[in-house]
Amino acid sequence: MGYQSEAQLEKNMINQLVRQGYEQIQLPDYDALLRNFRSQVNRFNQKKLEGKPLTDIEFNRLLNLVDGKSIFDSAKILRDKQIIEREDGSELYIELLNTREWCKNLFQVTTQTTVTGTYTNRYDVTILINGLPVVQVELKRRGLDFKEAFNQIQRYRKHSYKGLYRFLQIFVVTNGVDTKYFSNSDGDILFGYTFFWSDVENNIITNLNEFTASFLEKCHIAKMIARYMVLNDTEKLLMVMRPYQVYATEALVQRALETKNSGFIWHTTGSGKTLTSFKASQILANEPSIKKVFFLVDRKDLDSQTIAEFNKFEKGSVDRTEKTDLLVKQIEDVMKPFIVTTIQKMANAVKNPRFAHIMDQYKGERVIFIIDECHRSQFGEMHTNISRHFENAQHFGFTGTPRFEENKSQDGRTTADLFEKCLHTYLIKEAIRDGNVLGFSVEHIRTFNVSVDESDDTRVEAINTDEVWMHDKRMQLVVNNILDNHERKSRSKGYTAIFTVQSIPMLIKYYEMFKQIEHPFKIAGIFSYGANEESEGKDEHSRDSLERIITDYNGIFDTNFTTDTYASYFSDISKRVKTAQIDILLVVNMFLTGFDSRTLNTLYVDKNLKHHDLLQAFSRTNRVEKATKPYGNVVCYRNLKDNTDEALKLFSQTDSVDDILMKSYVEYLAMFLASLKKVREIAATPEAVDELEREEDQKAFVNAFKDMTKLLVRLKTFTEFEFDPEILEIESQTYEDYKSKYFKIAEQVKKDVEKVSILQDIDFELELMHTDRINVSYIMNLMRDLDFDNKEDLENKLRFIEEEVGRADNPELRLKVDLIKGFLKRVVPDLTNEDSVDDAYNSYEEEMREKEIHSFSEKMGMPEEDLKQYLEEYEYSNIIQQSVISDSLKVGLIKKRKLARQITEFIMEHTERYT
Repeated sequence: MGYQSEAQLEKNMINQLVRQGYEQIQLPDYDALLRNFRSQVNRFNQKKLEGKPLTDIEFNRLLNLVDGKSIFDSAKILRDKQIIEREDGSELYIELLNTREWCKNLFQVTTQTTVTGTYTNRYDVTILINGLPVVQVELKRRGLDFKEAFNQIQRYRKHSYKGLYRFLQIFVVTNGVDTKYFSNSDGDILFGYTFFWSDVENNIITNLNEFTASFLEKCHIAKMIARYMVLNDTEKLLMVMRPYQVYATEALVQRALETKNSGFIWHTTGSGKTLTSFKASQILANEPSIKKVFFLVDRKDLDSQTIAEFNKFEKGSVDRTEKTDLLVKQIEDVMKPFIVTTIQKMANAVKNPRFAHIMDQYKGERVIFIIDECHRSQFGEMHTNISRHFENAQHFGFTGTPRFEENKSQDGRTTADLFEKCLHTYLIKEAIRDGNVLGFSVEHIRTFNVSVDESDDTRVEAINTDEVWMHDKRMQLVVNNILDNHERKSRSKGYTAIFTVQSIPMLIKYYEMFKQIEHPFKIAGIFSYGANEESEGKDEHSRDSLERIITDYNGIFDTNFTTDTYASYFSDISKRVKTAQIDILLVVNMFLTGFDSRTLNTLYVDKNLKHHDLLQAFSRTNRVEKATKPYGNVVCYRNLKDNTDEALKLFSQTDSVDDILMKSYVEYLAMFLASLKKVREIAATPEAVDELEREEDQKAFVNAFKDMTKLLVRLKTFTEFEFDPEILEIESQTYEDYKSKYFKIAEQVKKDVEKVSILQDIDFELELMHTDRINVSYIMNLMRDLDFDNKEDLENKLRFIEEEVGRADNPELRLKVDLIKGFLKRVVPDLTNEDSVDDAYNSYEEEMREKEIHSFSEKMGMPEEDLKQYLEEYEYSNIIQQSVISDSLKVGLIKKRKLARQITEFIMEHTERYT
């Protein structure tokens, strides 16, 4: 039996949507879309219109308000009421979406709408709410990789989704068997941010029929758009929540509104608890029956990252001061229903008699506490004090690692003792399955031969444990092992590492050892020193040691921190770890919980860890990034094998750790050899790749080689890896020759602009082959972190960025070097902290783009509009119609060929530089 055709898949889906209550309409072109929008707006707002539909003038006024905006601005417009003036001079509030009563919107579905410009596009299935296209479904026939549908949407987004199509909120891609959804955006969308839908028990729903019945049910899709999307104001991003985030929010809100009981959410570390907790807080803060919603974090977690996360979702929501009286003022403010603060300040506010006259007003009121990382032991006592004060409060906890009997807190309580009921779970094995976090590759390296239980200090057979663990020879072995392997672990310094050790003296000793050896890595250290610590028997107070470490740091990064500016030093380290400027960060306990960085891929461990502490620390490494980061690397210089297995079983509620820990070197080697065999079956030698004439064969080679390279990437992270031809069954040079053939096909697809090819839908994952630390996103991150109010620091950082740009070898960045340098010189000096670096850069790039087009069209003596049309067509379809360009040039044949070639080269290079 053959595959079900795309047309049949589309027909079945439309029939199903009609059965689900959608009105099927035919919108053959964009003009029909506009006419339908007018009709639906009149119908949806009929009460406000009082029987007088919008006139031509009034409809045009509405179009002027809503049409042609960015995707982000269109999303805001969709959720707001639009005020227009009627022809009789009265004001009219037009509603585009009912954001509270989702089922009362008007639902339509259309198929194969054709939008014609210089090229023709037909969109598969479009779902409209109140006449606006809000969901776009792209289908591929069964048997095809549904990523091709994703790539097709990416092409459509560049130039085709204009006008009212800017209101698209959610895309769906499917081949009938696999179905995913993702949010629209003005910027690039990565395939890693596409999601499967699931049921409440985290069983994923991939089949299109089931997805349509569940996710595209009328009321549900309207609710997803109205309630479960977040407009990230800082980055001008549209975000759609993942299924487990939706179910957790719904469970929490239902518990809060329908009972007086508390509860907790157990979502694994790295799965996006901040967004879930924020959304639940936001919904509850809008409920009239609830006086206040407090989001409580531990003081040490209220760093620049947490503040930035919450301010993305709601500007100014974070109380970031150290003073409790400012928190109390916020509590007194009736216009502030949602406050983010620390549990320490809240505990102080309820016990300090000075604030009693305000705090007592809330004793019997309905307030909600949402507590982040609620597994922390210090929350027990403070939680009790806060609970006693707020007699009518409900408490909801969020944790990735709850307290059970096995790891109960110091006072003997579990998470369930404090918060009663677990409302929703999303465990690490499910998050790894869904691709929302990475698994772990854990290596246990023995550093001395004594048959004792390393994890039990009482059983180290009268050995002075510090004498063992801090022995010069042992620590030197660890240092050498790290330096020998870190280049490989970090993918040529594309990623960064944390090294956690058992104590401050050990950290200082390791730091000095690293300093004594010549190596290319930037190493930093941070710890909390005690103001009045015991110094007897010590050579140096730990604050003095930290001062020396900070002085070295200032020398590396041209900064000016001291222990007096500790908070700024902490913040700067946080930023530099996230942008992979620090290679290895030495810590004792800091940065092991609540710290998120995609560029952190390795954790070195020389301390005992167990239960929640172990999983929290390991989870710093497993944030999803790109293909060069297949898993989080953990290297243990203690015997933590049993502790690791115990923790992973406990927090996965499973007997097996196979879903969480990556395979062994031997297993990956076997998989690599099998993939190499597959490559050789397609092309026995690199030269044989040139003989692959059919595109299907070339595609098979590309995919097989990519699979083989992914496995090689994994092998390279193991300390035992060497490119040994006898083990790998391929010479290093032969692999490089195959890689050259891979690149050749990739380049050919780029150049073959006049040909529509099945290879054009392939992602040529060139980043698999090499890591460029200094790439466009790295430079943009550095610019986003600039403090424009600190002029002296700004000059130093601009100099650093310019140096980084100058030594970049990333091909994408090389094309943009002059643009970025121009932006740094002409625009950045006039920016303030209120400005968006991204908006400013995009405006500058657009200005330079226009100038470049104008200058080239003048030089070629061709109309600017013609050149823009050729550029648009190439950006959209990858096609340059050289015959059309040639015919438009009114010069002799020889000159015509030369000019046509120059124009073609300009179109390709200009597009690569600006997209």
